[in-house]
Amino acid sequence: MSAKGIVTRFAPSPTGYLHIGGARTALFNWLFARHHGGKFLLRIEDTDRARSTPEATEAIYEGLRWLGLDWDGDAVSQFERVARHQEAAQQMLDAGTAYKCYSSKEEIEAFRENARAEKRPPLFQSPWRDATETPDLPFVVRLKAPKTGETVVQDEVQGRITFKNETMDDLVLLRSDGTPTYMLAVVVDDHDMDVTHVIRGDDHLTNAARQTLISEALGWDVPTFAHVPLIHGPDGKKLSKRHGALGVEEYRDMGYLAAAMRNYLARLGWSHGNDEFFTTEQAVQWFSLKPIGKSPARFDFKKLENLSGQHIRATDNAALFQEIEQYVAAQNGLEFTPDQKRVFVDHMDILKARAKIIPELLDMAYFFLGNRPFTPDAKASQILDIVSRGMLNRLTSRLRDAKWELEILEAEIREFAEGEGLKLGKVAQPLRAALTGRGISPSVFDMMVILGKSETLARLEDVST
Repeated sequence: MSAKGIVTRFAPSPTGYLHIGGARTALFNWLFARHHGGKFLLRIEDTDRARSTPEATEAIYEGLRWLGLDWDGDAVSQFERVARHQEAAQQMLDAGTAYKCYSSKEEIEAFRENARAEKRPPLFQSPWRDATETPDLPFVVRLKAPKTGETVVQDEVQGRITFKNETMDDLVLLRSDGTPTYMLAVVVDDHDMDVTHVIRGDDHLTNAARQTLISEALGWDVPTFAHVPLIHGPDGKKLSKRHGALGVEEYRDMGYLAAAMRNYLARLGWSHGNDEFFTTEQAVQWFSLKPIGKSPARFDFKKLENLSGQHIRATDNAALFQEIEQYVAAQNGLEFTPDQKRVFVDHMDILKARAKIIPELLDMAYFFLGNRPFTPDAKASQILDIVSRGMLNRLTSRLRDAKWELEILEAEIREFAEGEGLKLGKVAQPLRAALTGRGISPSVFDMMVILGKSETLARLEDVST
């Protein structure tokens, strides 16, 4: 462990959006570091210049910021550290743990074709491994990997994994143009950043063995590894676009709360007893590597929706309104008026009772956000088309003399429904459609109180005449 304590890192490649699997990896690293009072670092692995873009890098920053995963210090660009990677390769050459290989691509492919024809493993055996001459030819720098024995990875999730050294080749550390390979760059960067724990997807498990050999060749301590199973879709197959949204920003744009995403992503492969709903503060307090399972987690959109609804209901009304404001501003640049803000916050409890995402909160709030007269949506139009306008007229007349209090209004409308020989829903549905222009809304009684007597009657008159 570093003298400075626990240090974790998230090291994405900036070739696209922040994948939901990458977001979970970042979250696990963040939770582990925060639990131990350590550091969570961000490294952008942008050595692939053909595929790395500034837009993708910014998308990673935005995704992490939205999730609330703050990193310590400045983000590190791997590309900007090429000179340091070359220095490490030279250190290995000087120590005899690496060598210059002058074999051409054609020679390497011919070797592999012969090996396949002779049914031997196609691992390239360089003739330059122990050579002393240095011809004036292009070369790569290769690791002089051990050919016997085993390399052991003691993984915090997967347990003790052994790799026979005879199955691993002398991997390339520096390409012929002097640029480092991923394997070398990762080891050097993790060492220089004092990373103590490498928490990542189990598709990197084989890489851990190779990176262990590089660390040992450099005489450096090997970080603690924790390889987490990948996320699968509901059908048990690797999560892909066919299962739905993959990028974090898609969930942000759909209106999920960041707290709900943190909660749900934490539960994908990790658990704390039977707890499903928990705060980020609780997750930080509870998190450790031991409860991470060895089997792939399955992404369940219904569970995410359920958790999101719970977080909406648990969020302080003023704080929830801030999230709604930010969402609306980001989606369409609109702002709420002071009156809208006041009504929103004062009556948030009735709005969030059934909402699972922010757009549903906005739908619930439409009755005071929209402008009268409403243009009914399809469901509201259907309801109003089949209801008797005379019934709404009679209800309007009765309500003119009603005292405008919740319990009294509910009693009045129930009595009206009985007098009409109707169930309450047959009156409440057209009443809702008239007040909101929507087929879905909060309780009609709550809305009538919030709107007030004159506005409620005016809306009923709009559709009953």
